[in-house]
Amino acid sequence: MDKAQLETLKTRALALWKRHGRETPVPGLFVASADVPTGPIHGVYRPSVCIVLQGTKISQLGGQAYRYEEGNCLITSLEVPIRAHILDASAHAPYVAFVLDIEPAVVSELLVELARGEPIAAAGPAAMSVHPLANGLIDPLERLLALADRPRDIPVLAPLIRREIYWHLLNGPQGAMMRQIGLADSRTARIGRSIAWVRDNYTETISVPHLAGLAGMSPATFHRHFKAATDMTPVQFQKSLRLQEARRLLLAECTDVAQVGFAIGYESPSQFSREYRRMFGAPPGRDGAAIRRTVAPDNHA
Repeated sequence: MDKAQLETLKTRALALWKRHGRETPVPGLFVASADVPTGPIHGVYRPSVCIVLQGTKISQLGGQAYRYEEGNCLITSLEVPIRAHILDASAHAPYVAFVLDIEPAVVSELLVELARGEPIAAAGPAAMSVHPLANGLIDPLERLLALADRPRDIPVLAPLIRREIYWHLLNGPQGAMMRQIGLADSRTARIGRSIAWVRDNYTETISVPHLAGLAGMSPATFHRHFKAATDMTPVQFQKSLRLQEARRLLLAECTDVAQVGFAIGYESPSQFSREYRRMFGAPPGRDGAAIRRTVAPDNHA
């Protein structure tokens, strides 16, 4: 890996962070920086690639932890609830990273060029994976970051550079995972349809046969592939989404704990408080007051 180019990426990302904060002028491109390690930060990751330019972060999905550091990229193929920690960060050497959303429709278009009539290798569903950053990606990534300073160029050039980045990812060690994102009938895409239903109906009672039908699988096959992709059962996945939404409501100054529990689908306030404490380490009232004083949820990077 070219250290000088990586340093240039870091300099550009830090400059964007200082000027714009997390959201850059380039659609779907986000940056992050932290000068101290963080405790557990909860959030939801979308299909994306996160590139760490300095420091170290761990993202946990279910019982699986993914560690990525300078020169690594984290690929996320599904919309999943995570718990993350920034491990290495200081005022002298801050954590620096940026995230680019992955658009499945664009990946699908590129798969046509990639296949050229040849069968595309199958791969099992996986929500996240970590890979070294390939040298071929550094140049288009640098050009994408540089676009933030040229707003007139963004509508024309950003989609082209994004396609170039996806192309390199498809042809790199993470190619099998990228293909799963772009294939409409892949196991990942089918699991993604069930996840979208859970996300949009998280207050409803889970029906595994219904979710399996959305994915076009038998209940037993669906349960196996869902667990393989997310390291959670569908019920555990829904519970994580519910409790993260509860935390968001508490962060938004809603201090009636029972009301929050009912709003996210719990019928028993005591069960809500018990499961909230198990996930976040403190009862909802106390945790809500603490997070309003400290940190917002993790939005990736």
